Amino acid sequence: MFPIYDVIVVGAGHAGCEAAAAAANMGSKVLLVTMNLQTIAQMSCNPAMGGIAKGQIVREVDALGGYSGIVTDQSMIQFRMLNRSKGPAMWSPRAQSDRMLFSQKWREMLEGTTNLSFYQDTVNGLLIKDGRCQGVITGMGNEIRAKSVVLTNGTFLNGIIHIGEKTFGGGRMAEKSATGITEQLVSLGLESDRLKTGTPPRLDGRSLDYSKMDEQKGDDEIVGFSFLDVERITPAEQRSCWIAYTNETVHDSLKTGFDRSPMFTGRIEGTGPRYCPSIEDKINRFADRDRHQLFVEPEGFNTVEIYLNGFSTSLPEDVQYKSLIKIPGFENVRMFRPGYAIEYDYFPPHQLHYSLETKLFSGLFFAGQINGTTGYEEAACQGIMAGINAHNKAHEKEPFILQRSEAYIGVLIDDLITKGTEEPYRMFTSRAEFRTLLRQDNADIRLTELGYKMGLASEERYQAVKVKKDNVDAIVKKFNDTSIEPSSINAYFESAGSAALTQKQKLGQIILRPGIGAKDIIQSVPSLKEEFASYNSLELEQAEIQMKYAVYLDKEKEMVTKMAQLEGLEIPASFDFSKVQSISAEAKEKFKKIQPRTLGQASRISGINPSDVQILMVYMGR
Repeated sequence: MFPIYDVIVVGAGHAGCEAAAAAANMGSKVLLVTMNLQTIAQMSCNPAMGGIAKGQIVREVDALGGYSGIVTDQSMIQFRMLNRSKGPAMWSPRAQSDRMLFSQKWREMLEGTTNLSFYQDTVNGLLIKDGRCQGVITGMGNEIRAKSVVLTNGTFLNGIIHIGEKTFGGGRMAEKSATGITEQLVSLGLESDRLKTGTPPRLDGRSLDYSKMDEQKGDDEIVGFSFLDVERITPAEQRSCWIAYTNETVHDSLKTGFDRSPMFTGRIEGTGPRYCPSIEDKINRFADRDRHQLFVEPEGFNTVEIYLNGFSTSLPEDVQYKSLIKIPGFENVRMFRPGYAIEYDYFPPHQLHYSLETKLFSGLFFAGQINGTTGYEEAACQGIMAGINAHNKAHEKEPFILQRSEAYIGVLIDDLITKGTEEPYRMFTSRAEFRTLLRQDNADIRLTELGYKMGLASEERYQAVKVKKDNVDAIVKKFNDTSIEPSSINAYFESAGSAALTQKQKLGQIILRPGIGAKDIIQSVPSLKEEFASYNSLELEQAEIQMKYAVYLDKEKEMVTKMAQLEGLEIPASFDFSKVQSISAEAKEKFKKIQPRTLGQASRISGINPSDVQILMVYMGR
């Protein structure tokens, strides 16, 4: 019934969809196995993509040739570029999505992908022989063979849902959990643990009084996520989100359920996400705060359902309702379904190679929440990397690995493998030491050629990047070569609150002034309008960033070069760290556990001192 596939992907969430698409587009024969074909790429939690650092990840996935950016652009109901008041390294795109349309578009994209097949069933075990994963065993008893297998099980591995004192099995609400895989892999030598995440109640938007909330509109310009020319909504078609606030009365009401809270009574053992805590955790940890912000977010164009971002909870359903009606604007609220917490198995990611292949079993790859991450974007980027490397493994090619200096994706994977995680891992711009280089606006210039060379990014993408890069370079050159008379620019300077010119000056010097932008300069000087008419706003913006931040970019490039020297010093796989007598006992223990492949990786392991790395360097030199 089943042929031998190149790659089998287990799970059709954000990681699984990207993995399947990547492997198939690179030429592998792929089977995507999921419990329910109707919930492909379902947004289990917040119907939104992007955000701080997460937006950069989506643009990197898109630049490589992934689908997340395209699908998000086709299904967004609102777009905002966050952190515009800060430097460009912090700018982060975010889109509110139509939940149902997002899933529909993903399925259409996947069904239109050559080499990709689907099968609806559970996977209860793996075919492992002689240290190699050779396929999967389904709940229906089918043995399906493949050269590589990618597990993207999300929250389904032995998932348990908690609502107050009620507990039941499930991977998410109304869907059963997956059993068998954790038990098999643990019996064969892998280490597993438990994590926890949660979701807020879903509400009837018709029952809310928006006059008591602050409106949050979308941007006047929709940049989007994909670097392709994807059809998007117009600014006028966007749906508003709203901001509401809790108060002390709400907090007192929530506290009445603490004695029945699974989090406070010890029934939840897994660690929850530090940066997305439940509402009960927030009012407990931040007792001095008299209110907390809530984001009232529509679930789509054609539904009244509302997602109450910021009110994640596992308190009893009656406590949730009694607390909700005390929020201004929610006095007559109707609840579609309560919030809940979910516990699930994950495998600490130090057990992986940088390719996301398990160290213990050849041909077995992990991506997404199974590695301890949280968030659609973090899952998607692991998915595309696992899909690429599962394809490479199946075709006996070298793994594709991104460095920390090349992408946020590289930062995420290095953090997971080198530092591990004991709580759901979320990406932030602060995690990337080279964030000025790793901006959302230049992800295509950084990554598309790499995706194109390995057969993932299309010719259309590659040619578009070449044109963009040439145009940006041309803009920078023109700014550095073109001088402007004071009489042409001083009127603009006066309106912008900038000092007047007293003599001719190059545009490349003028652009360095605070608050002065390339587009504004061009629009204020008639003679420049025609000269720069052929360049679009994104090209002008990127050229401006390169000119304004040239000193900082050069400094980061120097740091990258220094780091590359350590990354180039490889540690043999057979190296015995116990023989190095001079390093600390803690360093030996961590080196044995992580098995760093380079001195650069060794230097980033938590608890490792610079002296340990220096001793290791001297020892290896001998």
